[in-house]
Amino acid sequence: MSTRPISDHALLGDCRSAALVTTDGSVDWLCAPRFDSPSIFARLLDEDAGHWSIRSAGASEVTRRYVDDTLALETTFHGPDGTLVLLDTLALGRGERGHSMGASSPGVLLRQATCTEGRVTVEMEYAPRPEFGLVKPLMQAVPGGLVAHGGAHVLTLSTPVDLRVRDSVADATITLRAGEHLELALQTGHAWGPEPQLHKPRNIHRRLKDTLAGWRSWSQLHAAYQGPWQTQVGLSGRVLRALTFAPTGAIVAAATTSLPESVGGERNWDYRYTWVRDASFTLQALSTAACEMEETAFFTFLARASATQLDHGTDLQIMYGVGGERDLSERPLTHLAGWRGSAPVRVGNDAWLQRQTDVYGEVLDAAHQICRDSGTLDALTRSFLIGVADAAARNWNEPDQSLWEIRGPARHFLHSKLMCWVGLDRAIALAPLLGAADRVDSWRRTREEIRAAILTRGWNDDLGTFTQAFDAPDLDAALLMMPLVGFLPGDHPQVRATVKAVADHLTDARGLVHRYRAADGLPGDEGTFLLCTFWLAHAQALAGDEALARKAFQTATSYANDVGLLAEEVDSATGEPLGNFPQAFSHIGLINAARAIRDIA
Repeated sequence: MSTRPISDHALLGDCRSAALVTTDGSVDWLCAPRFDSPSIFARLLDEDAGHWSIRSAGASEVTRRYVDDTLALETTFHGPDGTLVLLDTLALGRGERGHSMGASSPGVLLRQATCTEGRVTVEMEYAPRPEFGLVKPLMQAVPGGLVAHGGAHVLTLSTPVDLRVRDSVADATITLRAGEHLELALQTGHAWGPEPQLHKPRNIHRRLKDTLAGWRSWSQLHAAYQGPWQTQVGLSGRVLRALTFAPTGAIVAAATTSLPESVGGERNWDYRYTWVRDASFTLQALSTAACEMEETAFFTFLARASATQLDHGTDLQIMYGVGGERDLSERPLTHLAGWRGSAPVRVGNDAWLQRQTDVYGEVLDAAHQICRDSGTLDALTRSFLIGVADAAARNWNEPDQSLWEIRGPARHFLHSKLMCWVGLDRAIALAPLLGAADRVDSWRRTREEIRAAILTRGWNDDLGTFTQAFDAPDLDAALLMMPLVGFLPGDHPQVRATVKAVADHLTDARGLVHRYRAADGLPGDEGTFLLCTFWLAHAQALAGDEALARKAFQTATSYANDVGLLAEEVDSATGEPLGNFPQAFSHIGLINAARAIRDIA
């Protein structure tokens, strides 16, 4: 099983798929050609599930960074006799710049190892294991590289170094002197298609330079945010772009599956899909990062993926595959041990079958944000949004599983009611664009009915706070959304009391916020949620409590790893990051909280 810390990994992305690289230069995760494809390397989840390592032999001091304004990873090994610099990136399409980035990414992992001073011995080990480690491919040396055939995959490794092959593992030891370098490329392909081409070293070098130029061109277009934590906001924008599936505009929740919410536990889920619940806050973050075209693409994807569901009397689905797929059925991969023995490892996510009425509000809030910028909607989208608003009005008083996808009995969760209120509130504002003036009176009546229910059944006089569900005593960090979506102002006494209750009772000794502490139908515990800590900072900013907001924000960002990436959760006992990585929602929370704090300063 893998024991390496989750935070030890850095993300590579080409806006179609993702790889994770460790501090000692090992690619321990790669799914291709899509985020949700079976893995080529998955040592992240099992020691025998594949990797590709390039490192300096012997003891070294290692430092890492992303090359300025890119997601190209530079790992530097400082050894006693010399220095090795390893540059890693997933290639973008040739000449892609700005918003076109990722449109034709070729599915190539590029690696360059350079001795910058002295002399270094470089060790390389290449062990591809397609289909989450099930396949040990047949390897064959060819001029200029190595071809591996296995299952549905064919992999071509371009390398100037002769490799020794044993039992589907290839390795080599090379000595480099100052100024010498190696260029390598891994091309993935299908067994039934044309065999991927080998890449000559000079072409690899050109593709590296071209990919860096592509990332920089995108960053230059999205540098509008000026304010505190500008560097972190810029990086978070690039992370969101890297987690975007360019052909559709979908944004995945994370690059991985089954990294656990508690070590050795069962709360291990596949996050390589797009959740509707993330929509409105994702669009706010993209707007802050000046990603207008990405906003439109993401909303268009959501509208198309969910089109016709309401017409046929079904609930709006809560999540979709990156291509718009609806069936995301879950299954265990029993041959994988899981990260630190955290089993089962799952692919697919049965949360797609859950009812979550909050999604109506998230879709309409997203539409409201898009229309605020563009002011236009086509006829099909107008019809779809009217249907979403009608569904919110029709279903708001039904129990559901909440945004946290609780796998216990359905309940009347306050957040779900709140988001139905948001949906109707935004639909009323959009009515002129929707051509829905005839529905406004009905929507307004239902909106006020929801508001009255939240203020009465959602408020607990004995505790002096809003609560997780109607007529229940439990707290929930999702209550922090009330001022964030404009249900009540941030300085309203009941909001202040609720924010204080969350800070007092859901915050651990580290200053990080738990989602909730109530039973949720699953065994074991979970860590604190970085997103919820950013929500706390955001809510405190809206209340005018700048000092508290800054403290909460800085606490959350202190758990970023050495290259600035955020996980989903943090273990309260150890302070170790947990959950799928990197987590889009954590970076979204960072961007939105930074903007809120800036705006009150």
